[in-house]
Amino acid sequence: MKRIFLACTLIFCALVLRAQTVVPVYISGTEGHQSYRIPAIIGLPNGHLLAFAEGRVQGAGDFGDINIVLKRSTDKGKTWSNLQTVVDYNNLQAGNPAPVVDVKDPAYPKGRIFLFYNTGNNHENEVRKGNGLREVWYKTSTDGGLSWSEPVNITTQVHRPKQPQINVAYNFSEDWRSYANTPGHAMQFASGAYKGRIFVAANHSAGNPQPQAQDYQAHCFYTDDHGKTFKLGITVQVPGSNESTATELSGGKLLMNSRNQKGDIRARIISVSSNGGTTWDSTWFDHTLIDPVNQGSLLTLGKKKGKNIIAFSNAASTKLRDNLTLRISYDEGKSWPKNILIDKSTAPNQPNFTAYSDLVNISKSEIGVLYERDNYKQIVFKKIKWKP
Repeated sequence: MKRIFLACTLIFCALVLRAQTVVPVYISGTEGHQSYRIPAIIGLPNGHLLAFAEGRVQGAGDFGDINIVLKRSTDKGKTWSNLQTVVDYNNLQAGNPAPVVDVKDPAYPKGRIFLFYNTGNNHENEVRKGNGLREVWYKTSTDGGLSWSEPVNITTQVHRPKQPQINVAYNFSEDWRSYANTPGHAMQFASGAYKGRIFVAANHSAGNPQPQAQDYQAHCFYTDDHGKTFKLGITVQVPGSNESTATELSGGKLLMNSRNQKGDIRARIISVSSNGGTTWDSTWFDHTLIDPVNQGSLLTLGKKKGKNIIAFSNAASTKLRDNLTLRISYDEGKSWPKNILIDKSTAPNQPNFTAYSDLVNISKSEIGVLYERDNYKQIVFKKIKWKP
């Protein structure tokens, strides 16, 4: 009996410990918002974690009164602060938070946070038709996210809208319409020829809506002078390429990983650049990285034998937003030999159980994952030990 009791006690403790590894950060219906979506997370030089999200005031829809909110953890994700509103665009949409810490600016030796985001004045499908405008902004913080600068509008530098029906003087030839950063964190080159470059993956639609979302294409923008000026990179030449995430490879190269909005191939679109994202050397589908038309996150973890170790998370399924999986590559994305299940529904065919996610370094052996869970009812945090 004692052995049985001891075994049951150990099993119970293991289950409790496992349950405790998932820490709720945002819970829909609390703290002034009916829904929270689109997680993004960064780590600060002092070890603090900042978890951003869209706080949707009236419901789960992608348009409406949407704020960008922030919570902080000072204990590596065990506990989180109360909600802080960083961007409130009145009763309109502020979203797609793409934060990054600039640690290469000599003017800010303790680091400066950039938070890139988008605003919109109509539903995405209406903007695709030309009936609205999406703009691009950033704010900065020099005190670890406690306070923020006034917003800076960089739309004319990184967007190409014609907008003839709106009283805004954009005179570009491309006719970009819908526009969105990332989702997830932005990135900064840590070494090489482009050391210090801040790079933001993005996407846009061009011209009138096309069947199978072929009017969408992924692109990027970047700054080499710590936010004074911005430049656009070349658009990824795959119709339907959409939400994107990027990370640094060795030798100044860059890898961008994009969603296929067309949905004809349920896999991620990979683009590699040897000039810091200015142009693309090659683009292909990685059929190992299956995807149900969803979002993903990339992160560089370190080096092994001169190559950067890359982590990728997404809903590893061709049908449902579920089976959230962490993959590790030791050859800069050519193969993904290590797979770790982050979270999965215990009920069959439960849609949207694990959806959008973002990755952050915690230690040499641990990754933090901020992700949407249980049909968007929560955004939670979980630590994963990826290295023995």
